[in-house]
Amino acid sequence: MKVATRARLEDVAREAGVAKSTASRILNGAPGMTVRPATRERVLEVARELRYEPHAAARGLRRAETGALGMLIPDLEIPVYSQMVRGAVTRAFERGSAVLVAEDRDSQSREEMYAGLVRTGRIDGLMIASIRPRHPFRTLLVDRGVPHVFVNRSVPGSDRNVTMDDEALAQCAVRYLYDLGHTRIGFLGGPRLNDPSTRRVRGFRASADALQLEKAVVIDKGDFRERSGVLQAHGLLRDHPDLTAVITGGPPQAMGVYRAAWELGVVIPEQLSVVSCDDPPAADYLQPSLTAIRTPFAAVGAAAVDALLDQLSGAAPRDVVIPTNPRIRPRGSTAPPRR
Repeated sequence: MKVATRARLEDVAREAGVAKSTASRILNGAPGMTVRPATRERVLEVARELRYEPHAAARGLRRAETGALGMLIPDLEIPVYSQMVRGAVTRAFERGSAVLVAEDRDSQSREEMYAGLVRTGRIDGLMIASIRPRHPFRTLLVDRGVPHVFVNRSVPGSDRNVTMDDEALAQCAVRYLYDLGHTRIGFLGGPRLNDPSTRRVRGFRASADALQLEKAVVIDKGDFRERSGVLQAHGLLRDHPDLTAVITGGPPQAMGVYRAAWELGVVIPEQLSVVSCDDPPAADYLQPSLTAIRTPFAAVGAAAVDALLDQLSGAAPRDVVIPTNPRIRPRGSTAPPRR
């Protein structure tokens, strides 16, 4: 198949064996259109092979009619993503757009559905907060010229990353515990391939080295859920009973630490201080209340919308790093270590 320097709509129609009007309606997702699935897939496949991109003016008209942005998050049950979504929805409303939110699970049927939204132009752009490396949408979005940003994760070379200074969060937690007198500290991270968790582990280790802690232990096998926190804490306290403090990547893990400590007869904070790298509304209602660091997840969501809408307005993609300015909220889960 011969590919022109810039494929035209008539090129797609000719190669797919359909009328130009049919190709246009398929590629633009015209409502109410009935077409055989085989014909639709053939047109879309030819468009991908020819790297066809709609004319900028026509594409702008279509986006003006849509006014919808897609946002893929890993898990609706993890509280930090609700903060991120709220920030995105609020900013989009302020700028005259809407946000469609979906879970990005490892499911082929779901991926096909989301890919269909992109291919048919039902959304203007996509915000991806997925934790999965080598996300399958990246190739599709680049090939189709769809504006997109990566949220709370960094994809090297994409120039479309909206992140925060995660290293500073971990460093703030270590410094706070060190000032209380703790020199044997553990850190519970998330999955090893999770970009924010990797940055926080890096910050933890850098602070541990700078402060010359007696002991600094990292566990990064698991996820950010409560059950994972229980399992991680059991292993940490079993293998390192001399630790006097632990930092968790998020509140659910901290709740898991509470449960593991109760099961093992470890008293918080008398025998173990606990700090979370996010400050949930429930922190004041735990027993003891949870010492936590405020994180700007809502600001990350808002910045992702701004970055995406800027692309739609013709601006070049760019990386955005939200100033973290971490602030610790001391509560009942931390105290100086016993001497």
